[in-house]
Amino acid sequence: MNQRYAVVLAAGQGTRMKSKLYKVMHPVAGKPMVGHVVEQAEKAQADQIVTIVGVGAETVQSYLGDRCDYVLQEEQLGTAHAVLQAKEVLEGKEGTTMVVCGDTPLLTAETLDSVYRFHEEKGAKATILSAHSEDPTGYGRIIRGANGEVEKIVEQKDATPEEAAVKEINTGTYCFDNRALFEALAQVGNDNAQGEYYLPDVIEILKKQNEVVTAFQLEDQDDALGVNDRVALSQAERLMRERINKKHMKNGVTLIDPAATYIESDVVIGSDTVVEPGVYLKGDTVIGEDCLIQAHSVIVDSTIGNGVTITSSTIEQSVMGDGSDIGPNSHLRPQSVLKEGVHVGNFVEVKKSTIGRHSKAGHLTYIGDAEIGEHVNLGCGTVFVNYDGKKKHKTVVKDNAFIGCNTNLIAPVTVEADTYIAAGSTITDDVPEDALAIARARQVNKEGYVSKRLQKAEERQSESQK
Repeated sequence: MNQRYAVVLAAGQGTRMKSKLYKVMHPVAGKPMVGHVVEQAEKAQADQIVTIVGVGAETVQSYLGDRCDYVLQEEQLGTAHAVLQAKEVLEGKEGTTMVVCGDTPLLTAETLDSVYRFHEEKGAKATILSAHSEDPTGYGRIIRGANGEVEKIVEQKDATPEEAAVKEINTGTYCFDNRALFEALAQVGNDNAQGEYYLPDVIEILKKQNEVVTAFQLEDQDDALGVNDRVALSQAERLMRERINKKHMKNGVTLIDPAATYIESDVVIGSDTVVEPGVYLKGDTVIGEDCLIQAHSVIVDSTIGNGVTITSSTIEQSVMGDGSDIGPNSHLRPQSVLKEGVHVGNFVEVKKSTIGRHSKAGHLTYIGDAEIGEHVNLGCGTVFVNYDGKKKHKTVVKDNAFIGCNTNLIAPVTVEADTYIAAGSTITDDVPEDALAIARARQVNKEGYVSKRLQKAEERQSESQK
């Protein structure tokens, strides 16, 4: 196989986005657009990727890291000028160079690989990725000759009525023989209304040299959607979401209402898991088999085991073991781990804590900076008091402990195994194994208190009326 190169055009300012964020860094399905493009080029086995950066170069380079070489286009003088900046990296190399825009997040590796293969099989010097459009308004038209070879690309403003009626359009993605590309780029001029250097002019130059120029037509025009404003961004988001959801359903996941289910591109879901409407699955989330993710749950960068039930809750950078459950309306904050069979009920918050197998926190509880053993019961209203105003401190609760309702555990403190803590206690000292801890004031009943209070209130009111 020939060497494959990819040039990603990512230098445009994107003024129509009206945003402080660099255009190609706007996310689609949780990933910056340029990230989608580079990832698909990698999957299409591009041996070297060169990203052309301009305004916001540092942001793009910080995100992509060493996955690419980078070349700066200091002035945006057109697409041919942008590709020409890669001369110092690619000129003189044998192989095929694909030029793709960094704002086309829907292009797939399968499409890019097909274009590479088609280009090489045809022995072409240039191949245009085209698409059929029922409404080609605004696009360059692909004009073919009698033998099916591409004769030229005609922009709409320059097209005759016959050419304007053509429905095969230029998507802006190309493959070139690498040597021929840079030889032709040196000949591209800027004698046009915008005074810019346009990449389609390379096609005309190669045709005049009697080189083979072909076009590979996409089945679905949507795959080549370029994002130039917020409207197109929302279209790309919708189309990507439909693609992602369809993939999961074909892999055995049940989505009750795909149109109301939001799954980002890197999420993994096991078979026979059911996802209800209004769910957001984000980042590097992995969900096992036979789970139930109920309506309006949010899961971010988390690992969920098999047979887990999540009810209207938020999970962030945490782990839930097999057979565990949470919710409704509970929250796992980062670095929380629920082991096998753990039950976390409604209105419970867990932060940077590990809860052992088959332990329970039924409701209205805060667990922070804690290590909790197996078969522990945390009563309603239990609070792990972990912060002294300057530092966070750890609480350890060992196996089979029973923590009564409305208990405050003042960290740092250890509750040993097989202990009981009486409801309403505030625990400041370690609790030894096999003990009952009671830490509350003794109850005192004031007989006749209510009647005396009412009598005094009546007397004050009588005095005020005199």
